[in-house]
Amino acid sequence: MRLNSRSVLLLFLGCTLLLLYRVGVQADDAADIRWFLKVALVQSAIYLAAAWLVIRAHPSRSTLLIVIAFAVLFRLSIVFSPPYLSDDIYRYIWDGRVQAAGVNPYRYVPAAPELAHLRDAQIYPQINRRDHAPTIYPPLAEFLFFLTTRISESVTWMKLTMLGFEVVAVWAMVQLLASLGLARERVLIYAWHPLIVWEFAGSGHVDAIVIAFIALALLAWQRKADVATGAALAGAALIKLFPLVLLPALLRRGRWRVPLVFALTFVLAYLPYLTVGPRAVLGYLPGYAMEQGLATGEQFYLLSLARRLFGSNLPPVAFVSFAAVVMTVIACWAMLRKKISSEDSLQAAMVLATATTVLFAPHYSWYFAWLVPFLCFTPRLSVFYLTTAGFLLYLTWLGDSPDEMFFINSIIYLPFLLIATIEFFYRRHGFNLPSLRQLMAIETSGIARGQK
Repeated sequence: MRLNSRSVLLLFLGCTLLLLYRVGVQADDAADIRWFLKVALVQSAIYLAAAWLVIRAHPSRSTLLIVIAFAVLFRLSIVFSPPYLSDDIYRYIWDGRVQAAGVNPYRYVPAAPELAHLRDAQIYPQINRRDHAPTIYPPLAEFLFFLTTRISESVTWMKLTMLGFEVVAVWAMVQLLASLGLARERVLIYAWHPLIVWEFAGSGHVDAIVIAFIALALLAWQRKADVATGAALAGAALIKLFPLVLLPALLRRGRWRVPLVFALTFVLAYLPYLTVGPRAVLGYLPGYAMEQGLATGEQFYLLSLARRLFGSNLPPVAFVSFAAVVMTVIACWAMLRKKISSEDSLQAAMVLATATTVLFAPHYSWYFAWLVPFLCFTPRLSVFYLTTAGFLLYLTWLGDSPDEMFFINSIIYLPFLLIATIEFFYRRHGFNLPSLRQLMAIETSGIARGQK
């Protein structure tokens, strides 16, 4: 295998990242979080250099092999370590165990006396909110928790399930890149992202499954497989609800099967769990909304910013109405735009996902992970910044008062908004960065030159 200079540099960057994963995994408790964040942010800088290399590189089989090999090594370096950044994975295992006992997971909180016989010393004590919160996860997530725990009720096996779905996601992204005429090694943008590696191989977050279904939906859309598109997007929303917002990007005249299959899949998945009633099947979702400050508006960074600039009397309903208008306008633009190329659909999906994330301003870093796959197809510096800056939310371990949250979110969102504004005007006024179609032409010409 012949290596070019970019491949050699990627080898160096990959080895450095691998070393840092082994360093970062030594973090043990809240006292180590600042040290861990330093490691993660250094990794993010190295990752951005690697992403810049593959965006500019011509297609190369050797580079693709390096990308895949290091993606595997990064995950293997931390997957067998105990989860450090989150304890959500213990709830996944508990929900699988509850279902195996023949109990609807939406019926009881883990501390309920009816489930006392299922408690153990390894999983149950680690479950967060165990005394007041039923599960929050939608039906497909619950079904996959059940299947996984029938093999092994262990943290490692649950993590391996998430990594299995990552394999599906990477495969779908590579296929989509190839069908668009883009270099397949661009999958590095997803596979090497430190946020992705830490949250999935490290914490085993279920968002890995969300991304796999989103990638499958985008690939099916590109191949004009409308039934598969609707089913895959519904699958993503049945793991966590937020991929619902992507539907307008995939709605086009004459492709009515997409929303129909989406709706049918969504309804059918909930039927087996409706024995607890239509309200209870929502689980802890209403309670979570209250806990995260959606009712008071504390959750929303843009509302907090507006209150500090214009007065503290702005009601949450005003911001919710504003957010609804913004999302409606973006959804209408996504559905009614004249161009219907794959480039436009991917850009529309990315805008919908990014707008949702910024308006909601999640309290946890892993909620930024679903933005990363879109960067493989439509690289945007603003979104690169947003997904790497999301690590800063782990500073909430040291304090999450309203003032502390405002400070952390300001570091995350104000630079993002500035970069996004510059990007917008950079394109709007004729200083156009290369579009996906132009990049395809560049890469195709590079392949042709290489064959001569």
